[in-house]
Amino acid sequence: VQLQASGGGLVQPGGSLRLSCTASGQDYYAIAWFRQAPGKKREAISCITVRDESIEYANSAAKGRVTASRDNAKNTAYLDLNSLKPEDTAVYYCAARSYFTLFGACVAESFDEWGQGTLVTVSS
Repeated sequence: VQLQASGGGLVQPGGSLRLSCTASGQDYYAIAWFRQAPGKKREAISCITVRDESIEYANSAAKGRVTASRDNAKNTAYLDLNSLKPEDTAVYYCAARSYFTLFGACVAESFDEWGQGTLVTVSS
């Protein structure tokens, strides 16, 4: 699975952004968003299971301010970021799971395909 993330940029505090992740190649069973701020560990934000389109929001600092979605026809996943704060500044990655499992957790270790990331900078 090839993943192409886009939509990052510079936004003022309180603003919003929509990130996109377009997938190509083989099918995938789940698609997720993660982020990594400078000097911090990679953090899960959301995971979508394709089989039932269920969405899990990880217990991140962004929870409650993000909305994940997926357009099957466009093979694209989205992450809407709202009420952005300077601490949301990070590289945002989309990831996909190319194998089937009943026990896929919303953690980085359970995703085997990764996009290149898109930088979100929240600053005035």
